[in-house]
Amino acid sequence: MLKQWGKSVGYLAAVGLSAPVSMPLLMLLPMSGIALIVAGLGFVLFPIAVMIIRLWTDVHRHLAGWVLGTPVQPQFRPLTGGVLARVRQVITDQTTWRDLAWLVANMVLGFAFGMVGMLLAAFAGASLVMLFFWWAMPPGEAIQILNVPITDLGRAIVIGAPTTVVALALAWFGVPVLARIHASFSKLMLSPSRLAARVEQLAETRAGAVSAHDAELRRIERDLHDGTQARLVSIAMRLGVAEKSLDTKDPVSTLVREAREGAEQAMGELRDVIRTMYPPILADRGLDGALAALGARCPVPTVVETEDLGSVPAPVEAAAYFVVAEALTNVAKHSHATSASVRVVRDECVRITVSDNGFGGVDESRGTGILGMRRRVAALDGTVAVDSPIGGPTVISVELPCAS
Repeated sequence: MLKQWGKSVGYLAAVGLSAPVSMPLLMLLPMSGIALIVAGLGFVLFPIAVMIIRLWTDVHRHLAGWVLGTPVQPQFRPLTGGVLARVRQVITDQTTWRDLAWLVANMVLGFAFGMVGMLLAAFAGASLVMLFFWWAMPPGEAIQILNVPITDLGRAIVIGAPTTVVALALAWFGVPVLARIHASFSKLMLSPSRLAARVEQLAETRAGAVSAHDAELRRIERDLHDGTQARLVSIAMRLGVAEKSLDTKDPVSTLVREAREGAEQAMGELRDVIRTMYPPILADRGLDGALAALGARCPVPTVVETEDLGSVPAPVEAAAYFVVAEALTNVAKHSHATSASVRVVRDECVRITVSDNGFGGVDESRGTGILGMRRRVAALDGTVAVDSPIGGPTVISVELPCAS
């Protein structure tokens, strides 16, 4: 119990003394915002200012968890990508705004709770001193309680003892209550809501399920490629040898030829299935090379531009490949275009833009593959936007989150 009381005193002292620091921290944001507008320097300063505030609020998360006995976990999204991407992430992250709201409220509440807690502790300590050391005061400077000077043992017992008991009771019970109230307030403001936490948990669960599903598809693709397809090739080769050794007039020769053609057809169908599961070219050449190959195979002249994409998570890589493949298939089949372009960039998302100079007027209800794109992208919490006025051009924009 004494240990918990000591925690409460330390917590309130830290909160009360640190509350005034919230003001200069808050000033960092408008200062960096002004620099952002005037000189562009704020593109660098703004994320740094937010990171400083995050560090500060993380300290108070740990303090609140220390008092409450339950950790208060931060829910920051990591800053990735270029300067503009970092500014956008900072602004759109709900945790940033929770931290700012807590800073504003804590300037008043933190100082008030801290000062009241320290005053209660100081009052209890002073009362004990007055009760036991009244006699040590110099002549003419007697301790006074309720305007009554304590000059002898009788007055110390009659007046000082009740005052000390009340002060100790207030400090013993009041300080932990104040600490827990403020810590609970900090936990409430600095933690995501239950709904937001549940959404985050479901997003992580879905991402894990998608990754596991992708890994399983890759395993099946590998088994089919190295096992089943290799056996079909062997069967087709043996049938071919057997066919050549037979007389063409022999009825068995016809059956062998049909069996060989069936095996070759099965191999072709199997290759198509493997490509739809997880294209081997992604493992061989990466997303950049795979997209370049798609552009080269498209009947419509296509320019493919990709920045340095780095290491893209496998589910995102596969989704990006299939989205571009479906979009270029639509261009070739429906657009009557003479040229197309694919541009892929990456910051916190993989951003894909596929455009063509065709007739436009894409109708998603007519089986153009856009619905399949939306479902594939939605599985990764991404977005698809289609801009296709009648007369063209058609622009398909896709965002696939891929933050580490």
